[in-house]
Amino acid sequence: MILSWRNRRAHNNKMKNNNRLCEDLDAEINVPTHFRCPISLDLMKDPVTLCTGITYDRENIERWIEAGNETCPFTKQVLETFDLIPNHILRRMIQDWCVQNRSLGVERIPTPRIPVSQCEVSEVCSRIVAATRRGDGKKCGELVRKIKNWGKESERNKRCIMENGTACILSASFESFARDSFEKHINLLVEILSVLSWMSPLGKEGRSKLETESSLRCIIWLLRNGDLSGRQSAVLVLKEILHSDERQIITNTLRAIEGVVEALFFLIKEPISPTATKASLMAIYCMISSTTKNDMITSRFLEMGLVGVIVEAIVEADKSVCEKALGVLDEICNTEKGKEEACNNALIMAVLVRKVLRVSEWATELSVSILWKLCDEESVRIEAIQVGTFKKLLVILQVGCGESTKEKVKELLKLLNVYNNRVDCSVDSSMGFKYLKKPF
Repeated sequence: MILSWRNRRAHNNKMKNNNRLCEDLDAEINVPTHFRCPISLDLMKDPVTLCTGITYDRENIERWIEAGNETCPFTKQVLETFDLIPNHILRRMIQDWCVQNRSLGVERIPTPRIPVSQCEVSEVCSRIVAATRRGDGKKCGELVRKIKNWGKESERNKRCIMENGTACILSASFESFARDSFEKHINLLVEILSVLSWMSPLGKEGRSKLETESSLRCIIWLLRNGDLSGRQSAVLVLKEILHSDERQIITNTLRAIEGVVEALFFLIKEPISPTATKASLMAIYCMISSTTKNDMITSRFLEMGLVGVIVEAIVEADKSVCEKALGVLDEICNTEKGKEEACNNALIMAVLVRKVLRVSEWATELSVSILWKLCDEESVRIEAIQVGTFKKLLVILQVGCGESTKEKVKELLKLLNVYNNRVDCSVDSSMGFKYLKKPF
């Protein structure tokens, strides 16, 4: 107890010293008022001037305007124009001040790049259209890389690029060169996909260009044979294509393309990034849920061992991956063969029960749905009791859930109640009953 008190006293003294040091530093570094943004009161990194003559940091004033405000934050005057004029003189003064105070730990702000304009984007897009018509892959590649570099500079540039219909033009270019000979233009096609991967939504017209058989064959080829970056871009675009009202038609087209199932499966079994894993799970979900006629695709996934791979992925997955993996598993369990594979998995019951009330409300609902679908057989119900499902279900009722989930929980409790007193339970003691609102 004395040791604990001494540790707390030492910690408090250390915090006081740190706070005193910060106060001394603030006192030594006196940031001139005209160097601070009137909105955030922070040192400006990219000062720009409005038509009212007031200078703000670009990021802050752009956020203000994008929120729908039409007045100057400082003067409250209605803005006649939203043009932002870079204040180069003030920016140089701020940079000089940073250099002078370098000994106090002030870093020099970098010279900001001028944001891309709508005119520049439109001009490049027009040149891409012309190069595509000529079949000039080299010139088209240079222009696509220019757009890609613009997007890397800032989120504002990305928004400007997307708002000018660039996705549709790049999709049309991709479809044209993929139809011609995608192996001949493979580097160009990879560059286009890398840009399209951060353009969401693609738009109906742009998506229609990527839904053609020639485009899909190229995307799947890159999904199987591309490098890590190319595979990630391909799966992100494929997920975006499948996330539409035409997923049934697209899935039917994918059925005729060799290797799509294997490519998506290995992105989950041997993940290259969380982003690619989530996109793969969403693509698989869209494919197996699009229509009952696609049992062949579901069967192929099951033959490759998708259930086992997903269950293993769920164990240590973050919230987003876990929810998407549970969604795929829930959809798989709608088929008899899928339920059989799930029931034969030794980990699935324990993993599902563990995820209840631990990840999110949506993950809990999906876990209950899967349990409800699997508890048809007596052996499964006994295993469910052994891993503590019964008490977890009672906790769900106490916490509250949606009507559909509540009905499933009640049905499960009726099924499991028969075995509750006859089977030894190994409840996860770390769960406790902290979620309970009232005693039973």
